[in-house]
Amino acid sequence: MTTENDYIKLRSHPLFANLAEHKITAVESLMRLRTVYRGEIIQFGYGEFSKVYVLVNGKIKIAQFGNDDAELIKDIITAPDVFGNLSMEMNSDPDVYAQALTANVLIAVFNIADFQYLLQSNLAMLTAFSKMVTGKLGRLEQRHSELAFCDTKSRLIHFFKNWAQTDGNKMGDRIVLNNYLTHADIANSIAASRQTVSTLLNELRDAGMLLYNRKQIQLSQSLLWN
Repeated sequence: MTTENDYIKLRSHPLFANLAEHKITAVESLMRLRTVYRGEIIQFGYGEFSKVYVLVNGKIKIAQFGNDDAELIKDIITAPDVFGNLSMEMNSDPDVYAQALTANVLIAVFNIADFQYLLQSNLAMLTAFSKMVTGKLGRLEQRHSELAFCDTKSRLIHFFKNWAQTDGNKMGDRIVLNNYLTHADIANSIAASRQTVSTLLNELRDAGMLLYNRKQIQLSQSLLWN
């Protein structure tokens, strides 16, 4: 069940923050707000039935399964953001999906045709959307470079650095992350095995570079500047 506070959060999203009141009303008439619970799958749809989602609150992962049924995590995103069929093409990959990583994830759901209409009708919204997609492309390029040129330990350290930048909280001389990822999630994000990630986490802990438990991760300055 959505509340007035949910709509307040929606209106503060970068996509809509610069829209006039009557345009916000038009946006809300073409979408629905939905609460997604931790672990719940969000399908992107296909063709004319595909969706664009605006992430208003919470954190999700974008993933797909390979031919060997191994999960590949393509991105982990934190609100405010957008996901779904961002290419606006009818032949989008039907195997890509999202999954809620935290409780009470709030999303706004748009049919692709309605979202395209809103972008065409609102220059401010189109500009904000373009900036967000450009940022995503930059992250994907960085990840591709890391997979090509970095060893597994370096990829893991880069993963924590990026996580700290988007979702970290400073506590003294450390950065603290609320831990909503499993070892398997981290492994699937950096193209490594879960066992390798567990071994490397123990090495980093023994070196004093991080403290790791199920609820929280603390990163030291030595890891952040590594």
